[in-house]
Amino acid sequence: MSEWLVLTLAMAAACAVVLSIAFFNHRRITEDDDPDETPDVIEYMTMMIGVIYAIVLGLAIAGVWEGRGAAQEYVRQESQALHEISVRSQVYPAEVRAKIRSDVDAYVTYVVDTEWKHMSEKNELTDESGQLLEKIRRDVTDYAPQTDHEGQAYQPLVDQVALVDDARNARGQSAGATMPGVVWFGLIAGALVTVGMIFMLQIRRSFRELLLAGLFSALIAFLLFLIWDFDAPFGRGIAATAEPFLAQFPHHGLKS
Repeated sequence: MSEWLVLTLAMAAACAVVLSIAFFNHRRITEDDDPDETPDVIEYMTMMIGVIYAIVLGLAIAGVWEGRGAAQEYVRQESQALHEISVRSQVYPAEVRAKIRSDVDAYVTYVVDTEWKHMSEKNELTDESGQLLEKIRRDVTDYAPQTDHEGQAYQPLVDQVALVDDARNARGQSAGATMPGVVWFGLIAGALVTVGMIFMLQIRRSFRELLLAGLFSALIAFLLFLIWDFDAPFGRGIAATAEPFLAQFPHHGLKS
């Protein structure tokens, strides 16, 4: 099911529930009921609960957005280090250089075409990409420099391989959800309390009141969906992309 369809259904369901409760609750109100008798303390509590929940929602959105940004940065670092390996191997003999670049191409192709989908579905890396990276490491470390120029390039190449390995591990660690279950419990419970406080103000069936109640509940549903979508940096609609790989290696015709 499309994630945007899920969002639409969630927002529609939130509106339907709130408006249904308002409709049936209104039928129970007697004619002599006066909505102006709502205690001031209820209005104050409603305001404070809304403010506190807004802060919690803001912090949650900021947290998952930061996690997505970090995941995208790991991808950029990994692709940049691979690009540096491919470029800096220029000083090596043609046979060695071709082997390094071929293995770098194989790694990038596998990550973009195969591992990316696996990572989005399983929230983990594959063993195959680790083996491909080990081949690159062996290509670099097993060669004994024959000239001073090659010797000067050797250690930077080794360092770039280490950067790829570090960025790959960080990418794998950021593949899964970042929000603990207890936080989700708090967010959902807070949403129920916040929306429920609307009825403490004795909402009526006027068009204006029902419209505001529906829009408010839809907004809460949208913000919760936004947190859920950002919570998996590689697995959902607004996710980190493989664009850095495609930008650094455009001549390979990789599929996104």
